[in-house]
Amino acid sequence: MSEEKVQSFRRRGQKTKDHTPASAIRGPVRVSFMIDRLSRAGTEMQLVTWIRGLDRRRVQPSLVLLDGEDDLSRSLEPEDCPIVRLGVRRLWSRKALGAAGLLRAFWKEQRPDIVQVYFLDSAHFGIPVARWCGIRRIVRVQNNLGYWRQNLRDRRVVWWERFLRRKVDVVLTNSQAGRNLLIQAGYLPQQVKVMENGVDTERFRGFLLPDTTKRRVRVGCVANLRSVKNIDGLMRVARELIERHPQLIFEVAGEGEQRPELERLHAELGLGERFVLRGRIEDVSDFLRRVEIAVLPSHSEGMSNALLEYMAAGRAIVATDVGANATVLRHRKDGLIVPAGDLSAFAAGIEEMLRFPVRAAGYGASARQRAEKSYSLNAMLRRLEDFYESLCSTSPPQATPYGPPAEAVIRTAA
Repeated sequence: MSEEKVQSFRRRGQKTKDHTPASAIRGPVRVSFMIDRLSRAGTEMQLVTWIRGLDRRRVQPSLVLLDGEDDLSRSLEPEDCPIVRLGVRRLWSRKALGAAGLLRAFWKEQRPDIVQVYFLDSAHFGIPVARWCGIRRIVRVQNNLGYWRQNLRDRRVVWWERFLRRKVDVVLTNSQAGRNLLIQAGYLPQQVKVMENGVDTERFRGFLLPDTTKRRVRVGCVANLRSVKNIDGLMRVARELIERHPQLIFEVAGEGEQRPELERLHAELGLGERFVLRGRIEDVSDFLRRVEIAVLPSHSEGMSNALLEYMAAGRAIVATDVGANATVLRHRKDGLIVPAGDLSAFAAGIEEMLRFPVRAAGYGASARQRAEKSYSLNAMLRRLEDFYESLCSTSPPQATPYGPPAEAVIRTAA
């Protein structure tokens, strides 16, 4: 067995001295976050931002990666919290059974008061193991309900989802629309809490307002290449507009499984250099600095991190009326909201930004002001810390289920 496997989880922060549950003493709440892997997508980067930004006097985080073995995921790991990579890519496998023991050992060492899970696979794996370990509180994050519903065609998944609903204490979602859908799906109203996203506005400090009179006007989109993001629809909008507006260039920052399909459509539509799939980018703020019009053509969203970044950057924004978009971005005050799936309306929104450049700049200024006032990262982190402390304060006293501490070095599952 390789040394790298032996060192599958590492001590990165200061070792916790007291193994009494944090909710029973005056000390930080221990929260273990679990997600499939890290990437530059919105939810994953938000989690990394949370871990880095949480006040360690109030919340002590740890991180579980269901897989997490790829180079990109490793490069994004936060430096100041304990991490375990389970290396699980298929839930129904012998390796997954071994990984359950590894995860139990990790949680025995970390003694979390709360486990918070993301995405389908991590929820299906982590929630039962957390209950097996006797962890006091389990939080599940479900934001983009349209994307989640795509996975509910398998009867086994539907049955397992119904089972897991009874094992979860709180479901976090980032919009009222998401809350309503979760209650319709079977969660109790008291189980579902809205936790709005926040954006680090300092990353976009000093950006000029959009100027749609330029000789080259870039229309930018930050999105994973998945069908729910409707990049194929944006390509068809671009095909229509570049004929009438030769100054337009469309760029998409993001990667995903739909790339081969989108590349074929790009060739069929003859978009050439007027529509560029940039792939994964290191710095979203640098990408948005060069964009005048920022678009979000999604079929479904929760509360979009990309939209908050567009607003913080002060771009002229056109977004579809899905999820919390119309709540966050006020129509004809901070930008334009158009019906989802209506490509003609989307094209008209972009054209309006070109025809009325002063209006476009005004939208950008208003959007930036709203992001700074209502959706700052610091305010969101304080709300999150309050939530964890409140959740633990309602826990009934109980003895720690873990037994004596585990050894500091744990071997991965075979």
